[in-house]
Amino acid sequence: MKKTCYLSFNECVTILVMASLVATTFAGNFYDDMDITFGGARAKILNGGQDLTLSLDQYSGSGFQSKHEYLFGRFDMQIKLVPGNSAGTVTTFYLSSQGAAHDEIDFEFLGNSSGNPYTIHTNVFAQGKGDKEQQFHLWFDPSAAFHTYTILWNSQRIIFLIDNIPIRVFNNNEASGVPFPKSQPMRVYASLWNADDWATQGGRVKTDWTKAPFTASYRKFNANANMVVGANQMPTSSGNENQAWSTQGLDAAGRNRLRWVQTKYMIYNYCNDKKRFPNGLPTECKL
Repeated sequence: MKKTCYLSFNECVTILVMASLVATTFAGNFYDDMDITFGGARAKILNGGQDLTLSLDQYSGSGFQSKHEYLFGRFDMQIKLVPGNSAGTVTTFYLSSQGAAHDEIDFEFLGNSSGNPYTIHTNVFAQGKGDKEQQFHLWFDPSAAFHTYTILWNSQRIIFLIDNIPIRVFNNNEASGVPFPKSQPMRVYASLWNADDWATQGGRVKTDWTKAPFTASYRKFNANANMVVGANQMPTSSGNENQAWSTQGLDAAGRNRLRWVQTKYMIYNYCNDKKRFPNGLPTECKL
């Protein structure tokens, strides 16, 4: 069907240019969206900004952070993790504010020796306090191909998703006295670093530096989110199209997928760790 513009020529051109900018922002470009924070040449932006790789050797890891801060949104990143013997390495994708009383929402990917599965470590910090870990194995090899990892954060809940399948929900239970990250803007961060003192089987398996450099790959970042500029909250261009995330929860199908993941693939849940909390489980675990 032919599309007709009933505005002036200049107005039509302006609208078309703005639509083009929205599409470009939605696609994401690491040159536009991210700053390398450490590691020097170990972090590489490739293919005109479409891809980014992080490397780790025995001297340093590497990382990047978003140029902008956000207060609520949906954050998607495609990641291909370190292949082969990744024991001792930690690859991350997370949101965080600054300061001792910071908020944080974590995806951490704990490597393992060849043939063993990665451990997906999730955590939520509010006002500087975390200790809300859940860990999972996966139903696929995350080093063989790219998969999409998503943090959805709104005022009611946080949802962790992998390939749009929910693996964890952390609800806002402030009414019951449980702190929830809702007032501190956060940046997006990613890193690859060595943590062989704890990351793999509690530190029993160390990093094999003969396999270095270790490399993880990132692409197709998208922040459909409220970007904070100064004291004002402004929606990003990508957020103008669809802000369904702002009230999103799980429907029946989503709850079934969550139950499937947590039944078959969860390997640790702090809410079941009575030895760790001998004086009683955290409040949110009882709700």
